[in-house]
Amino acid sequence: MKRLLSCLTIFALIFTITPSAYAQESTVKLADQAKSAILIERDTGSILYEKNSDEKLPPASMTKIMTMLLIMEELDKGHIKMDEKVRTSEYAASMGGSQIFLEPGEEMTVEEMLKGIAIASGNDASVAMAEKISGSVEQFVKRMNTKAEELGLKNTQFKNPTGLPEEGHYSTAHDMAMMSKELLKYDGITKFTSVYEDYLRENTDKKFWLVNTNRLVKFYPGVDGIKTGFTNEAKYCLSATAKKGDMRVIAVVFGANTPKERNAQITKMLDYAFSQYETHPLFERNHKITKVEVSKGEKKHANLLTSEPISILTKKGAGIDDITQEVVMKKKIKAPVKKGDELGTLILKKNEKVIVRSPIVAEKDVEEASWWNLFKRVLGDATKSS
Repeated sequence: MKRLLSCLTIFALIFTITPSAYAQESTVKLADQAKSAILIERDTGSILYEKNSDEKLPPASMTKIMTMLLIMEELDKGHIKMDEKVRTSEYAASMGGSQIFLEPGEEMTVEEMLKGIAIASGNDASVAMAEKISGSVEQFVKRMNTKAEELGLKNTQFKNPTGLPEEGHYSTAHDMAMMSKELLKYDGITKFTSVYEDYLRENTDKKFWLVNTNRLVKFYPGVDGIKTGFTNEAKYCLSATAKKGDMRVIAVVFGANTPKERNAQITKMLDYAFSQYETHPLFERNHKITKVEVSKGEKKHANLLTSEPISILTKKGAGIDDITQEVVMKKKIKAPVKKGDELGTLILKKNEKVIVRSPIVAEKDVEEASWWNLFKRVLGDATKSS
């Protein structure tokens, strides 16, 4: 703990402004040609600009941000692997709209399916992965909505994993930005979302050319995702992310009339963010913060890691001031503990006001100790004390 406190003092000279203050300062019209929009800094979640950001609207294929998030979670937990085969059902192959033209019974790897979703917005690939992960689309949609609740998204409801029009399927610019923020915790996702063109079935007579529906990955420096959307009802939508230096931002637009207008709104928001703000990184995701005792565990302690990148956002050229940091642990942590379980919170404060609150999570599983191991542990502790 002493080492933790000494490390934390290194960062005690950072200045920040609250997320709400940033939004209030944004008087420029960045998305006047969209129904709703939002601009956030990824690490802190600070809102830099918003317009009707809580209006419920059809998200079209931006829905696949949640679909990809659940896929990346399964990969991170080791429940599926990139080279694992996924079989296409009759139902998955029947999907209309954007697709990679999977045939019933056709198999592709998880990696290939992710390519099809991220680059070509494949509805068939999305359904195939939903069935792979949850057994059925219905169960996968339940997981989508459960995850939205876990993220505190109160204005989102999913009816399918594709974004195809369906009554009661909606989200908001704010909620879509928060989903994008969560997805971007997994660095590997931009390996797919940043690709402008690629191929599937390369060594066959059914070679399929993939072209990214997000043209900004080619034409705006630093853009490496995430997902476009279009239906007649939703019009042109996009959740875009770009990184320059230490700063990554997310810009979301709903309801632009044309792809050109959509991209222009996103471009203005990105330009604004990078010209006005800068990010000061503190910790990367999976950085060890401390350890905690686990009662009746096979191991006595569990390492606690950051669950997301931790940074402070400032206006460009702003001064610096003191911040304080603390770690709050959950009480009476007992085995079993699973990798990724939230066991504490990292808190950053300025003038006693909380500016960052981020979960810290278990690095690995800690199983329950057997009665024999517990007996030997007690015996060993008694021997040491004597």
